[in-house]
Amino acid sequence: MAMDILLPIFVAVPLAASALAVLVPWRIVRDVLHIIVPFAGIFAGMWLFSYTAEHGPIAHSVGLYVGGVAIPFAADTFSAIMIITTSIVAVAANWFATTVGETRARFYPALTLMLITGVNGALLTADLFNFFVFIEVMLLPSYGLITMTGTWSRLASGRIFVLVNLSASTLLVAGVGIVYGVIGSVNIAALQDVVEGNPLVASAMGIVVIAIAVKAGVFPVHTWLPRTYPGTSAAVMGLFSGLHTKVAVYMLYRIWVHIFDMDPTWNWLIVAFMVVSMLVGGFAGLGENSIRRILAYQMVNGMPFILIMMAFTADDPQRALAAGLLYTLHHMITIAALVLTSGAIEETYGTGMLSKLSGLARREPVVAAVFAAGAFSVVGFPPFSGMWGKALILLEIARVGNAAAWIAIAAIIIASLGALLSMIRVWREVFWGGTMHQRGVSPQLRISPAKIAPALSLIILSVGMFIIAGPLIDATLTATDGLLNTDAYQQAVLGENAIGVPSPSYQGGN
Repeated sequence: MAMDILLPIFVAVPLAASALAVLVPWRIVRDVLHIIVPFAGIFAGMWLFSYTAEHGPIAHSVGLYVGGVAIPFAADTFSAIMIITTSIVAVAANWFATTVGETRARFYPALTLMLITGVNGALLTADLFNFFVFIEVMLLPSYGLITMTGTWSRLASGRIFVLVNLSASTLLVAGVGIVYGVIGSVNIAALQDVVEGNPLVASAMGIVVIAIAVKAGVFPVHTWLPRTYPGTSAAVMGLFSGLHTKVAVYMLYRIWVHIFDMDPTWNWLIVAFMVVSMLVGGFAGLGENSIRRILAYQMVNGMPFILIMMAFTADDPQRALAAGLLYTLHHMITIAALVLTSGAIEETYGTGMLSKLSGLARREPVVAAVFAAGAFSVVGFPPFSGMWGKALILLEIARVGNAAAWIAIAAIIIASLGALLSMIRVWREVFWGGTMHQRGVSPQLRISPAKIAPALSLIILSVGMFIIAGPLIDATLTATDGLLNTDAYQQAVLGENAIGVPSPSYQGGN
């Protein structure tokens, strides 16, 4: 049996589970559904990674229409490893949401499953317009999740989130529309190398990239992220941290390789924006007054570490992009762990404000250890995944050895110092200091093991990623090898139409 026919199942299963979660009246069933579906997604992603590593990219045209005309699903090792990691984060975030009672809201599980549907679709689509469609499938449940409790703070956050993402989506579909008008197709495989020598297509793809950069939270279009994510519940922020921005990273990598063909013309522009972005993200958190607002800026800080590797692919693109991918996987796991740790504190003590918390290191030693581990990982200390992520990024940038490389290395070191100072500030304000009972908090009040368990599981995984660095680096190299195998991807998606022409309706455009 051809395995490509299974690709739509990655979208169909969470979509059907979402519908079922709406219909069933029993909360326990809904809770089980929104945990077991992403849990199954981990193993499905592992199978997909193994299969595509052995057989190369696979693609399925919905309705069995010809390549270039059909709605295409395509998978390679790169998309598979992203499905695995997004599913892990979704399991942890949904587990935490169930533990703290977030799922008392009837439609919470259904909305998270709908979000996972959009994520899987965005990671598997081989068409820019359908990427836009699946982004909207992600956003619609996100609007509900971000405002579900109905507090004024979350309603305000939801308003900003809606306005920014609707504007970015409008920009995205406009850019995609221009590309279609010029080329006659927005199939990613059909657009291979079409930017070169075609200024109009290059400009249109620039619009697409800007729209995706907004969704990734990259400077200078980043300020919405630290103003909206902390306004949600910790469970929702944990879910968003590993899914929303990382889908944007995934597509930026794929566009850079398949459509821009890693054109070095853009390298200095990438470096300039990423350097400023990582410096802003590294230090801006020092001005915030709550744990999750500081962590939101660590999300902003992490994106340029990943995306700057696109500017250093001239020497060895596989290793450069693998370094960025390894950092992506680490960042998804670590930030989710920190956000869920903050959530456990908020759910127990009723606040995440630095000024209202103190002395938790003595009062909550396990929670303090989990947070400290996550902070060490963010900064890049052993024995956590962040060390290998940053080490490989620095090594691959240093391999290039030009002026841009040294500027990038200096910025990474300075931004890492900013992240360290931010984490020290949280530790000093929240975990050191006087005991909480001096502020009227009951001496018996403690964070339950169930609330910290999801974050602890992710930190254990981060340690595991440090220990098995060899196999993990091999996996990222395999994933980026799949990403760079553009000819095999094109052949899988377009089939017989992949013989030197972008699409059946391609009319030139020059």
